[in-house]
Amino acid sequence: MFSHFKKITLGLSLAVGLVSISMAQEMAAPSGDVVLAVSGDLSMTNDGDQLLLDLDMLMALPATTFETSTIWTDGVHEFTGVSLADFAASIGVEAGQFLATAINDYTVEIPFSDAVADGPIIAYLMDGNAMSVRDKGPLWVIYPYDSNSLYRSEVVYSRSIWQLDRVKIVQ
Repeated sequence: MFSHFKKITLGLSLAVGLVSISMAQEMAAPSGDVVLAVSGDLSMTNDGDQLLLDLDMLMALPATTFETSTIWTDGVHEFTGVSLADFAASIGVEAGQFLATAINDYTVEIPFSDAVADGPIIAYLMDGNAMSVRDKGPLWVIYPYDSNSLYRSEVVYSRSIWQLDRVKIVQ
């Protein structure tokens, strides 16, 4: 019970810290393994000129969950993560491009215009479970393909980067 309370308290503390990002120049360093390194045109860092985030820090942001099929999986799956819009707002980004890079150095450009309500998420759960590297994790940019036909295009599919581990913000 105490560990559950401690986890909730930690999550709330991280959420408060992330919400106030635009007012701060530095944020606390991650306490767990880094799953995402953010660099580029940032107003906030916690490791030199970059922002390092662990899974708990991402999970402390508002969560978005939706069900969708993908061209890479069978059937409909439930994905949970932080919306690209909430992610951008939490790190103080209001314009530009997200250069998203996977662990194998594959990089895609995601325009800031994709960071909209009911848009893509940086998923950290599929069907309620963490995603292993083998299963396209630990982070996967997922669009709600089934809810909007505009998301079923080669351009959008190319932006659906899995094994995401770096994002660079460029203007």
